[in-house]
Amino acid sequence: MNVSTAIQNRRAVKSFDTDHKMTKKELEKLLALTLLSPTAFNIQNWRFVVVDDSEQRKQIRAVSWGQAQVTDASVLIILCADLKAWEKEPMRYWKSAPDPVREFMVPAIGQYYKDLDQVQRDEAMRSCGIAAQTLMLAAQSMGYDSCPMDGFDYAAVGELINLPEDHAISLFVAIGKGIGESHPRIDKLPMDEVVITDRF
Repeated sequence: MNVSTAIQNRRAVKSFDTDHKMTKKELEKLLALTLLSPTAFNIQNWRFVVVDDSEQRKQIRAVSWGQAQVTDASVLIILCADLKAWEKEPMRYWKSAPDPVREFMVPAIGQYYKDLDQVQRDEAMRSCGIAAQTLMLAAQSMGYDSCPMDGFDYAAVGELINLPEDHAISLFVAIGKGIGESHPRIDKLPMDEVVITDRF
């Protein structure tokens, strides 16, 4: 499936075939594609919690407004942001770069993020959003449907997944074989309302 087709076909699917299981090989391919997502300074500040345990998924559903896709999809991935990835051995993000590039980029990471908690959080959340879109389009290209999700108790889910203190949950993505017809797209704003040339 080409990129344009994947974009056009991707929908937020709410109902999944509970009998379908994604293979380990498919999941590995899906995650490998997602890991190609870009991040600022190459710090790869996303973390992907693949919730495999059915009992844990039931507990997560209980604090997610009872949304069925939490338990019914083949895969539930919780995208989390490591807010302090920028200071965790930053050399590793540039170890194979040419010396001049590495010598410039590694110090620049600290200069950009140090003491700027909001910038750290904003950047990590942007990274998760980009990765989520990559994940959903990759799933679509592999013949799977997906649903980006919020509508859950962030603190309760954090406890269930033992979220580290320096991480934040961004969103869920449920992936599987959708059942039933997708609702048609409705009420997209016109391009001339949302695309601005040069300035507002």
